[in-house]
Amino acid sequence: MRLKHFFIMILVFSIFLITGCSNNVDKGTEDIDSEFPPSYTGIIIINGMEYQMEKGGYKWERKKGLGTEVVQTDHASPNQMAEHMESISTNPNQKVDIKIEGNPDIKVYLWNEKGIEKEIEQDANQIIVPSSKGKFIYEVLAEWTNGTISYTFVVEVQ
Repeated sequence: MRLKHFFIMILVFSIFLITGCSNNVDKGTEDIDSEFPPSYTGIIIINGMEYQMEKGGYKWERKKGLGTEVVQTDHASPNQMAEHMESISTNPNQKVDIKIEGNPDIKVYLWNEKGIEKEIEQDANQIIVPSSKGKFIYEVLAEWTNGTISYTFVVEVQ
């Protein structure tokens, strides 16, 4: 009789062990939250035309088990990126709408040859380019709860 109870206990324990260790992820229902790090795209809209911003460095973290998983990249500065980017021609004082997936908080910086020149005032993710002619390099720093991404775009005011 004891042997029978012993085998039943082993069977029950095995079922709990197998159930507890199985991976119940349904591969057909994955969404953007399961992608790590997420690949959010950013665009700007100038005079009704959409332009994709170049993605730079980023940092993401998430809880995984008892620890935290972190992914961080080191990328070229917006100045270095701008050397290989085509600038967007626009008129003085033109409005620029900034749209990024996931609706992050953003800060916009104007860069010069030495680095960040200043933070640009923005209202509802919209900035206005300068009234003076020239080439202007902008960095958009987007921040979500679990990460940040740097985006770059270049405008040339005609």
